[in-house]
Amino acid sequence: MKARKHLMIFVIMVILLQLVMLPKEARAVSVSASAAILMDQETGRVLYEHNANEKHRIASITKVMTAILAIESGKLEETVTVSKRAVYTEGSSIYLQQGEKIKLEDLVYGLMLRSGNDAATAIAEHIGGSVEGFVFLMNQKSEEIGMTHTVFANPHGLDDHEEHYSTAYDMALLTRYAMMNDKYRKISGTKTYTLKRENGAHKWGNKNRLLTEKYEYCTGGKTGFTKRAGRTLISTATKKDKNLIAVTLNAPDDWDDHISMYEYGFKTYSQKTILQKGSLSIDIKGMEKKQFFIKNSIVYPLAEKEVDEVKMEYKLLPVKKLKTIKNGKVGMAIMYLQEKPVIKENIYVKEEVDKEVSWWDYFKNLIVSRADAHD
Repeated sequence: MKARKHLMIFVIMVILLQLVMLPKEARAVSVSASAAILMDQETGRVLYEHNANEKHRIASITKVMTAILAIESGKLEETVTVSKRAVYTEGSSIYLQQGEKIKLEDLVYGLMLRSGNDAATAIAEHIGGSVEGFVFLMNQKSEEIGMTHTVFANPHGLDDHEEHYSTAYDMALLTRYAMMNDKYRKISGTKTYTLKRENGAHKWGNKNRLLTEKYEYCTGGKTGFTKRAGRTLISTATKKDKNLIAVTLNAPDDWDDHISMYEYGFKTYSQKTILQKGSLSIDIKGMEKKQFFIKNSIVYPLAEKEVDEVKMEYKLLPVKKLKTIKNGKVGMAIMYLQEKPVIKENIYVKEEVDKEVSWWDYFKNLIVSRADAHD
């Protein structure tokens, strides 16, 4: 008995020691999710991840792709006639009626706020000509975005196909892409929406409780659930100058998972301006009249301890080539973090013109101005 007791004490001590020796970042966040990620919206930097590239069923967060395709179609003002197939789609619903005529924009609000599977089918048929045609567009778009571990088989996320899955990382990429669209941001962040339908006025509340009650910094997102997928959740949050994206898959405690990740991200990372847009101090012999510059500042989320690990490198064309270019792109400014390139920004050049006016130019301008005076 004593030997067993001593063994148990030893095992407990080893576990505690391992926890203490874990990096601070690893101990800062604990999630219930099978897979999770926290991403910086501007740069795409992953601030926290847990099995982020592991494939899972994704349930209704599928509808982020359905929504952005509908928005990008340019058909939001069009009227959709609801089909029998849409009406009989299983699961969560906005209770469409066969033959009902409803604006596509209203369907997208019903899709995102109420997670209407019937709305998803109606949108798919209107945009893609059929559900199958729309699924083709979904997978085409996911490839464009770089979602390399994702396959879509329907527009709503129901478990009616085996080959319908994604990863936390891919869904964060999709959300980052969607958040670049003003209309998507507005719909995703809407708490209540009022509309008129053929059977009267309706008011929809958003199912995303992070947005409506649980987290003051939440700006939008999409909920999801099926028995096979479990609880899935995408959310976005903004605090001061930081915009973050969180995704959890199969997370029993998803609200708290997202809040924990956000609090960690907001506390640990801040936006650092590594290089201001404008002129660069690049001295090259014989090219004193050339002004090198970048058009956009290089800004990156960093923890305080990472600031000293940042390095900048300027890669320019060969000097012979540089001398022949008066205006245009001549190279790249590259930011490295821990010896890895993370941001690249084009370097441009413009030729400085002498401000002194020659006697010939002065004489020519004088003649022109006197001629104008006699007209």
